[in-house]
Amino acid sequence: MTDRRLWSYKEIAAHIGVQTDTVRSYRKHGLLPAPDVVEGGKPYWLADTIRAWVLRRPGNRSRRDT
Repeated sequence: MTDRRLWSYKEIAAHIGVQTDTVRSYRKHGLLPAPDVVEGGKPYWLADTIRAWVLRRPGNRSRRDT
């Protein structure tokens, strides 16, 4: 099933267990995928986009290299 909910910095931060400013820093340094939607100048990502990013981001101890 596809998760089409849009997540802001706040939801991403909660999902990965960091502060909102950390997620903003990830984006500033090119470590976060491009937003799926920008509304009113604010970026949003599909939940599935972030979940896929989490699985392949460096330091993710739960990921499995195949």
